[in-house]
Amino acid sequence: MTHDDLTGDIPVNPALRRVLARADCPELLELLTDGMSGADLTTLLLEVFRRRADRLSPSEVMRRYRSDRFVSPAPVDFVALRRAEDALVSALPEGFEVLVLAPVVPLAAHSAVATVDPRKVIATVRGSEVAADPTNALALEASHRRSLALAADPRSDTPVRLAASQRVARAQSLNGPRNLAHFQLFGLVSAGRDTGNRRFEHRHLAEHLRFATQVMADIGGQDTRIRLTFLQDATGLTLERMRRDLAGLPGIQVCEDPDRPTGRGYYTGICFKIYTSIGGHQLEVGDGGFVQWSQLLTGNRKERLLISGFGVDRLAEALASQPGPRSTTAGPSAP
Repeated sequence: MTHDDLTGDIPVNPALRRVLARADCPELLELLTDGMSGADLTTLLLEVFRRRADRLSPSEVMRRYRSDRFVSPAPVDFVALRRAEDALVSALPEGFEVLVLAPVVPLAAHSAVATVDPRKVIATVRGSEVAADPTNALALEASHRRSLALAADPRSDTPVRLAASQRVARAQSLNGPRNLAHFQLFGLVSAGRDTGNRRFEHRHLAEHLRFATQVMADIGGQDTRIRLTFLQDATGLTLERMRRDLAGLPGIQVCEDPDRPTGRGYYTGICFKIYTSIGGHQLEVGDGGFVQWSQLLTGNRKERLLISGFGVDRLAEALASQPGPRSTTAGPSAP
């Protein structure tokens, strides 16, 4: 569900060694990687998959449909999913633009600027990859818009604030029946320029956290907890400011989580997790933090970017058991 699921090291792949040995061509990998242009590689792969598709019968397609976890419908209640999405969209602060994202992003969109193992992302034969997190696509669009603004005014500090709900797929290792190959995530990004004294960080962090707590309140969440982790320095000032900014919201706890083991190397500066109780069950429903992606994408070290991600399927699972419109399916699950 979270950005943490995308991180990981790349071990030596014995299956790849076996394939190369069978091909009896030690240079095959280098040839496909560096020895031909992207267009030529796409041409080759398209022909390979065209031939493979031509050999498949309808019964073989049906057999694959029954066995391939990437193509099965999600066991999540549709009505509850819509209720969760509606709550997220309705709680967005004024100024956020909701985008309808494409289902694919450029190749390496998840790994070029973040610590993501590319094998956890589904690559396509056309030099793109299936979306694995909406914040990556939102970061690309936000950085594009900020680059245009900076071209017109090198000192522009007008923030770009975008959101999207997207069904994503991840080829990650699964450790239980609750993990799905595809699921819905709601993402937010706030991009802008460093204006000194952590003003950008404080303003937008408070805005993302207020949004999260408003959503939890709207869906009936109780005892919502925000756990802040300071990765580079112990900034008690920021912690106290967030507590003060959220003090008027009932049932909200803001605490420091210095021992968080995940997200290090993915986030920079400050990151957070959101927990809430729905129907007596404590759930982790979202996480986020500051990343360097916009600095890398724009080539400008003054750029700042805050991202947040929320598991819509997980919220829908909790909502499915709450009063509301009649459900259309049974058997809720969440990533």
